[in-house]
Amino acid sequence: MLNILQKIKFKFSLMSPKDRAIYLKKYSELTIGDNCEIHGDVIFGSEPYLIKIGNHVRLTHGVKFITHDGAMWVIRNIGWSPNGGKVGPITIGDNVMIGQDTIIMPNIEIGSNVVIGAGSVVTKNIPDNSIYAGIPAKYICTLEDYFDKNLKNIEETKQMTSYERKLFYKSKYKI
Repeated sequence: MLNILQKIKFKFSLMSPKDRAIYLKKYSELTIGDNCEIHGDVIFGSEPYLIKIGNHVRLTHGVKFITHDGAMWVIRNIGWSPNGGKVGPITIGDNVMIGQDTIIMPNIEIGSNVVIGAGSVVTKNIPDNSIYAGIPAKYICTLEDYFDKNLKNIEETKQMTSYERKLFYKSKYKI
């Protein structure tokens, strides 16, 4: 028989990303804007109350927020600062997509209209209207440059059903 925590975790894992964001906005210490999506396995660290998420933000699977400096464990253990701690807030602007398995370090501000590539480690602030990726995350291009570069590969498929989209892409790629 599942205990209450296991039941909650199971129900949480079945939620859509939009419902998960609404649930966390209502029941967690996070500050979350409107129209967000939070996919499964996002980790908000030990100080979720230091995280502020803007409107229309998508956090994909495995995104991790690190709000503290774990090295303080060693500092405390050698007696230099027996009760010391070091934390920092993380702020995300509006209309941001953070790719799968990205890690965001403490004291970071991510601007609005930003895309962060999968697997990135964000160690510095990211300005508005930009694309960043890598370890550590580095500037790739502006959002406008990204759109212009990819325009020939963009398909207007969001209005299609998943079945229609499948047929479209199988036909396009001759699969």
